[in-house]
Amino acid sequence: MERKNQWNLGYWLFALLSLVMLQSYWQTATQVEPVPYSEFEKALAQGRVAEVLVSDRLITGKLKAPDARGKTTLVATRVEPDLAERLSKYNVPYARVVENTWLRDILSWVLPALAFFGVWFFLFRRFAEKQGAGGFLNIGKSRAKVYVEKNTGVSFADVAGVDEAKAELVEIVEFLKNPQDYGRLGAHIPKGVLLVGPPGTGKTLLAKAVAGEAGVPFFSISGSEFVEMFVGVGAARVRDLFEQARAHAPAIIFIDELDALGRARGVGGPVGGHDEREQTLNQLLTEMDGFDSSVGLIILAATNRPEILDPALLRAGRFDRQVLVDRPDKKGRLDILKVHVRKIKLAADVDLEQVAALTTGFSGADLANLVNEAALAATRRKAQAVELQDFTAAIERIVAGLEKKSRVLNPKERETVAYHEMGHALVALSLPGTDPVHKVSIIPRGIGALGYTLQRPTEDRFLMTRADLEHKIAVLLGGRAAEKLVFGELSTGAADDLARATDIARDMITRFGMDEDLGYIAFEAQRPRFLDVPELAAGGCRVAESTQARIDAAIRAIVMGAFEHAFRILQTNREVLERCARELLARETLDEQDIQRLTVDLARPSVSTSGPQA
Repeated sequence: MERKNQWNLGYWLFALLSLVMLQSYWQTATQVEPVPYSEFEKALAQGRVAEVLVSDRLITGKLKAPDARGKTTLVATRVEPDLAERLSKYNVPYARVVENTWLRDILSWVLPALAFFGVWFFLFRRFAEKQGAGGFLNIGKSRAKVYVEKNTGVSFADVAGVDEAKAELVEIVEFLKNPQDYGRLGAHIPKGVLLVGPPGTGKTLLAKAVAGEAGVPFFSISGSEFVEMFVGVGAARVRDLFEQARAHAPAIIFIDELDALGRARGVGGPVGGHDEREQTLNQLLTEMDGFDSSVGLIILAATNRPEILDPALLRAGRFDRQVLVDRPDKKGRLDILKVHVRKIKLAADVDLEQVAALTTGFSGADLANLVNEAALAATRRKAQAVELQDFTAAIERIVAGLEKKSRVLNPKERETVAYHEMGHALVALSLPGTDPVHKVSIIPRGIGALGYTLQRPTEDRFLMTRADLEHKIAVLLGGRAAEKLVFGELSTGAADDLARATDIARDMITRFGMDEDLGYIAFEAQRPRFLDVPELAAGGCRVAESTQARIDAAIRAIVMGAFEHAFRILQTNREVLERCARELLARETLDEQDIQRLTVDLARPSVSTSGPQA
């Protein structure tokens, strides 16, 4: 193993420059101060000079004894042309000294230049290494991290909640371990496997588990590390990566964030970098066509944006298989929680199924963070083990944000927030098919939340009807309905509720075709499958102006119909609303048992939420 403190060329040049500077300083400090020639000749006349040395510029006399100033030599500027005649009359031996100054002159020019370029090269190389270039000599080298044998530290036992994806990759491991068995009937393993799914679902973890189980070299690199500002560098790195992998076959190449490299050609992109990225992609396509999968070289890649990948990457013979790594269901979340709670001290009475039920929509990374936050919550209250209340506190912190104890509301604001949150809760309790209310609080959290109502799903739902969506909108508008019923005026506290309700209603009309009059037509382009980013689909529908007006009217009818339904529920249960709001103002937080106790006489009117058809 090389020493990390090994000197390089920059250190040697810096040391040499320092030595030259010290030598120059020493020569300057020890140089004898010249005296006038008249004083030098006076010393000759007095017989104090033992020997004279003559050079091209100076004349130096060695004294027989130190003078009054302690000097043993006298140096004077040479006098021409009768110097020999002058020295002869004093009967003192003298000799001519020839100075070789060419080396000194060369060094005086070369050494500063070498020192300058050495320091420049040293600093540039350090900067290049920090930027990831690694110097000019390594600029075309692949920067893939290599894990040999089981150094990934991950096996299939560490991966939970994605059983179907794991089963697909088990076959890859079996082929790498026993390639002859799979080839005996003429079959060959897929050249490439693309792991597709939302962020945080465990795509990278699955790839490392494959390498850990197979016990083969694992080359891991991100798609963004191929593309540089220098044209041709990315293609050179692709070639170098595949050359290294072939030399270590059987092996696995894992390219994370493939969309950074494999974006569809000919669309968008910055000037300059666009051509470099296309060259890199072309080289990757060539390399994938050029190797034989029977040698045991397999490519794994991961992306959460498969819709923007180049079609040439996804054709048969390149990435033959696409494995979906989706957000886990309730059973999957329970399995993931069991994996992560191994690292913490868990109380014996904690029911992980309840935690799994509260975490609908959480990814594997979210669940790992949840377990860590629960352990921190238990640590803060100096508990001996992590309990269910710590998981509940962690979920609230993740979903609603951090408690803002410093944000003090005035009495009027606290009252408004209390009625607002109880409006959500009572409408949710009144409508069929809605998620049970787990907790209601008026403690400010996060950036702008003055209170929150936490609902706990009883099961994962993958299909929703129009009635289900209308009930969801009614629950969102329950807070606004309570404010109008009690105070007769509206506040800004329902801004987020209105935005979410409007988005659901718009999707019902423009994406799900839930309006009989407009027909079963999708008026809006399909959004990216794994990215929940509404603004990506912004810009309005590409329809006629008259159709757009009918769409707007249908959206308004759905929202206003749901609001009227929520208002009638609260109007019927005005006494329950008042009772619950007073209790919430007094205690600030109500849990599920408190809510059930306060709403035993809740009436559930059956009023249609559907507004008039546009």
